[in-house]
Amino acid sequence: MIRRVAAVLGAALLTALLAWSPAQAAGYRYWSFWERTGDRWTYATQGPSTARPDDGSVQGFRFSVSADSADAARPRGTAVFTAICAGVPERDGAKRVALVLDFGTAADAPSGESPPARRTACARVPSDATTAEALAAVAKPLRYGSDALLCAIAGYPERGCGEQVSTTTGGRPAPGPAAPGADDDGAGPSVGLLAGGGAVVLLGAAAVVRARRRGRE
Repeated sequence: MIRRVAAVLGAALLTALLAWSPAQAAGYRYWSFWERTGDRWTYATQGPSTARPDDGSVQGFRFSVSADSADAARPRGTAVFTAICAGVPERDGAKRVALVLDFGTAADAPSGESPPARRTACARVPSDATTAEALAAVAKPLRYGSDALLCAIAGYPERGCGEQVSTTTGGRPAPGPAAPGADDDGAGPSVGLLAGGGAVVLLGAAAVVRARRRGRE
């Protein structure tokens, strides 16, 4: 009897845990910052407010939904300094920074907004300027959050800043916005599910105790 109850208990708990699917994970909608090395994009190790690129640098920004830096989408299209800054001559005391601004896809856009077309710009700024200052020279208005997170470039998006959204296995936003205050953070089964699993465990333990008592009588 005890073995039968334990088997039922185990099956019920396993079913509850499997009900949580990692295919519905958590992602964040934000601007990622990239540096161009040769013909490849590399995720920047500094933020735009502290990075100080050299003259001739190519840097990029991409708006998308991703879980982390390993999952982040790179800026699309070619990115050649000589092409982007062809019409901007050198100047003493200044540097030129080529910027690639990729506003992402419609699937990544916040509800009710459409991404502008990808564009490039050449910022000529003082030689000690940061990437943020170069960006401000060619892509206003910029919008920052209270934690200094870059929220919008050239006014896009109009709302939101690094908000959490539900994503599918392929990393694309799931249909519909994530519910405010949702307790599924993509790290494991939700609190509600664990509470349900705990209830199953408690009921199963009570059944085992009752079975043992009947066996002693």
